[in-house]
Amino acid sequence: MYSLGHFIKTGIRLGATRSEPRVSPVMQQKKTLTSLLSEACDTAFGRHYNFRQILESPDPVRAFQERVPLHDYDRMYDQWWSRARQDEADVCWPGQIPWFALSSGTSNAASKYIPVTPDIIRTMKKVSRRLFCDMAHFDLPADLFTKQMLMVGSCTSLTPEGGHWVGDMSGIIGLNRPFWLKKYYKPGRHITTIPEWEDRIKQIAEEAPQWDIGFIVGNVAWVQMIFERVIERHGLKNIHEIWPNFSLILHGGIFFEPYRQTFEQLLGRPVHYVDSYMASEGFIAYQPGPESRLLRLVTDAGIFYEFVPFNEQNFDENGNLRPDATAITLADVQPGQQYALILNTDAGAWRYLLGDTIEFVDVNRVRFKVTGRVKHFLSVVGEHLSVDNMNTAIRKTDLKMNAGVKEFAVAAVQHGSHWAHQWYVSVDNAYINAPEFAANLDAHLCEINDDYAVERRYALRDVRVELLPHEVFYNWMDEQGKLNGQAKFPRVLKGAVQSNWEAYLRRILNISEP
Repeated sequence: MYSLGHFIKTGIRLGATRSEPRVSPVMQQKKTLTSLLSEACDTAFGRHYNFRQILESPDPVRAFQERVPLHDYDRMYDQWWSRARQDEADVCWPGQIPWFALSSGTSNAASKYIPVTPDIIRTMKKVSRRLFCDMAHFDLPADLFTKQMLMVGSCTSLTPEGGHWVGDMSGIIGLNRPFWLKKYYKPGRHITTIPEWEDRIKQIAEEAPQWDIGFIVGNVAWVQMIFERVIERHGLKNIHEIWPNFSLILHGGIFFEPYRQTFEQLLGRPVHYVDSYMASEGFIAYQPGPESRLLRLVTDAGIFYEFVPFNEQNFDENGNLRPDATAITLADVQPGQQYALILNTDAGAWRYLLGDTIEFVDVNRVRFKVTGRVKHFLSVVGEHLSVDNMNTAIRKTDLKMNAGVKEFAVAAVQHGSHWAHQWYVSVDNAYINAPEFAANLDAHLCEINDDYAVERRYALRDVRVELLPHEVFYNWMDEQGKLNGQAKFPRVLKGAVQSNWEAYLRRILNISEP
């Protein structure tokens, strides 16, 4: 088997060399936009905004931005995607949409229906192949490439709706998995078609001894749940006792660092971590090598990006786009500035606000980090806390106190005539003192965010922490119908989600409503 592994590794090294861009990312992006506009010229959207005239302009990028308005999900769905969901063809992309990905996101409770086309599936496969080739940059033994891959995702049993199918994006991708991967893929369709997440985990734990897993792909929170279940079921000390060849996890969907400490307690030896950035709307970026955890933007695979500076000029206090918000292209981004990501895709998303915020670290090499969500920041008194700030402070507090944090969320609550931050944190260590945890967390936030430090002296009067068992978070997600391999717990609780969570806690903890 070593010779086969050596052959595969040599092949992916060649693929990694060929995946290096031959033209600049900016030029790739201009070509991508031209291709998208050409493909969609005769759609209802393309005719409405006269894509043909845009293409004839001396500067198609500027003409496109001047003619086509920015869209959030509600505007895109109400005006366009709802028609495609009624099986009308050629609405925003040629043909009839065969799949819609259900995405509740983390900003509100309503389900979102994201169109998925054969074209975007093809470009996702293209990026996946490139990512696989870039694994050659990691120090992996040749025979590892003959081992199996565990892919942790949602149910692949989709729901028919008219002339299309509806389901989670990971389930749609699972049904369109490349043929060459099927030989190595686990857990198999007989498990992925099980509707309930808990039942799928149970079956994975039962069959785990039969597999020789080398790679794992999935949301780290759900991978951790699987590890815990497998270890418990088979009386193991760590996951390497049953999967000794497990060497690399490709994760995405949530920030990894808050999970690192508890995740690594389940391992028998160190493994490689590879970050990726995929949404229901497309495969956006991945970590190309071990030298840095930064993501590389994919600029030549069916997505034209725009960037809206994440500031008060472009967004209101609730994270909504202002009517006069302006977007820039990759040619004009600056390092150190937070941007909200705008997508134009080969699934018919046009000037579409994804909802994530990113920050470029190396503009020339298009390396960046995800910093949060436009509606997942907390700024009731001007503290401007991003999810990136929260993750960093939680990680530092966790390391200092050896708490074993797995999940957390924060909400703004009234404190007399002022405001306080109410944190909800799950920990492994039963001896952690909540006020001490709050004091450490508060101190770390003051260190990393000057606005927060100022407001803690004046308007933000208190920081409270409630320590909860891990299952409290998971059971709430189960009640919301979000306990699957794709969903994630919201880091910032606002509006209806906050009210729902607080009512849930009162119920399970038998606390009377104030």
